[in-house]
Amino acid sequence: MSWKNKEEKKKAYELLLKQQEGLLEIESNWLANLSNSSALLNETLPDTVFAGYYLFDEGELILGPFQGRVSCTRIALGKGVCGEAASTKETLIVQNVKEHENYISCDSAAMSEIVVPMILDDKLVGVLDIDSGLIGSYDEVDKEFLETYVELLLKTKK
Repeated sequence: MSWKNKEEKKKAYELLLKQQEGLLEIESNWLANLSNSSALLNETLPDTVFAGYYLFDEGELILGPFQGRVSCTRIALGKGVCGEAASTKETLIVQNVKEHENYISCDSAAMSEIVVPMILDDKLVGVLDIDSGLIGSYDEVDKEFLETYVELLLKTKK
């Protein structure tokens, strides 16, 4: 079930940010926060088939806490949507993954994707990766709110 309009989407995101702030107030452990964060995204965002994190370690992205089906475990920088967003350090929205030249298929149910780089002190920490089962799920509203979501989460990284 998708949102009816942008206002409904914005209200859902505003609530999501408040819920994220509440979770972060009661827990300081990075892994616990990533885990609950992926669950919150999965429960809140309609049509989600994957919501999770790839963490940058020894030159590549390695699968971290997530909600969804079994997924790719290692992604090289520049490869796939996650690797592209990580290498450019810019959020990347793909409206139809089947038409994206550099797409890596980890789950055939994914149709669109948004990837938000996680940058702390100018260093890549990882990426937030969210896939939808519908084409065209993500836009500038998602980008704005998910970038804020990641900023909140990064405040707990020590």
